[in-house]
Amino acid sequence: MTQRLVTKKELRSLFGVPYSFAHIARLEAAGQFPKRVRLGACRVAWLAEEVQTWIDERVATRDMASSPS
Repeated sequence: MTQRLVTKKELRSLFGVPYSFAHIARLEAAGQFPKRVRLGACRVAWLAEEVQTWIDERVATRDMASSPS
């Protein structure tokens, strides 16, 4: 099983996450964004699969909110 890690820059370039690093940290602390993986003293990354799941959940929430009742 291969797990791909994405960097802070890749959150924006590959996934289109438009948030600042500080806002991502706030979302993480609130349990509203995937937790980072500490790679070293000054390096972190996120699991690509978890970030994609987070995005998919946002889209699903949008789709449910815009469905006629």
